[in-house]
Amino acid sequence: MRSPENPMPISTLPSPRDRDNCASPGTFGPHNLHENRPGSFQSEDLIFATYNNAGVRVFDIKDQFAPKEVASWVPPMPKRLIDPRPNIGLDAKTADLYVTTEGLMYVSDWNAGMHVLEYQG
Repeated sequence: MRSPENPMPISTLPSPRDRDNCASPGTFGPHNLHENRPGSFQSEDLIFATYNNAGVRVFDIKDQFAPKEVASWVPPMPKRLIDPRPNIGLDAKTADLYVTTEGLMYVSDWNAGMHVLEYQG
C-alpha cells in the first residue's frame, strides 16, 4: 500500500466458473489460503486457496492487475454428512490446505476427511 490511510484495490481474484457453485448444496466462497511459511512451498506468483464446495483453486498473480486461475480441483461428493451443525447440506467443505516444498497439497474437508494432491505446475 502506497497510502495506508487510503488503500486502493488494483484487482480481485476471479470467481470459479466451472459449475454453479452458489446453487450447489453447502457453502460457496473462499475459506483459507496456503501461507508462505518457512519450510513450505513459497511463491510470489501463486496463491493456493480453498473455496468450500468449489474445492481448491490456484491463482497466478504475476500480473497483479489481471490475476488468473491456473489450476483447480473439486472433490467428489462425500458419501455421508459428518458436520453435526443444523441446516448443513451434503457437499464438499474444502477448508484448509498446506503445500509442501515438493508440491504435495494436504487439503482438509469437513465431510470427507483429508485429500492429498500434487501440484505439478
